[in-house]
Amino acid sequence: MSLEEKVMAQMKDAMKAKDEALLRGLRAIKAEIIKAKTEPGANGQVTEDGELKLLQKLVKSRKDSLEIYTQQNRADLAAKESEEIAVIERFLPAQLSEAELQQAVAAIIAELGAAGPQDMGKVMGVASKQLAGKADGKAVAATVKELLNK
Repeated sequence: MSLEEKVMAQMKDAMKAKDEALLRGLRAIKAEIIKAKTEPGANGQVTEDGELKLLQKLVKSRKDSLEIYTQQNRADLAAKESEEIAVIERFLPAQLSEAELQQAVAAIIAELGAAGPQDMGKVMGVASKQLAGKADGKAVAATVKELLNK
C-alpha cells in the first residue's frame, strides 16, 4: 500500500472521529504528495525514496517552526506543530537511538579510515546515504563531528 493510500484511509477515519490534529497532519502529507506528483519528470508517481524525503522535509520544517514558536512564547502554535510532527512521524521508519547512531557512524568512520575533522565531508556523504530516514541529518552531523574530533 502506497503512502498516499495509507494517508487517504486514515483521513477518512480522522474525519469520522473529528480528530482535527490528525486531519491537519494528514492533509499536509497529502498536499505534499500531490505537489510531488505534479513536478516535472515525476510522471504522476512518487517513489518510495521520494516519499521518505518528502516526509522528512515536512518534519524538518515543522520542527523549525516549533523552535521559533517556542522562542516567541506562542504555546498555541507550538502545540499544533508538535501534533503535526507526531502524525507525520508515524509514516517514517523508526529512528535510531543516540547509542545506535554513534555505533553506526563509528562503523562508517572505521570503514573509510577517516582520521580527523578533515575527513568530515567524506564520512557525511556515506553516512547520509546509509542513515537516510533512520536519523535526523543534524544528529548525524553532530555525531560525525564529535567522533572525528576525538
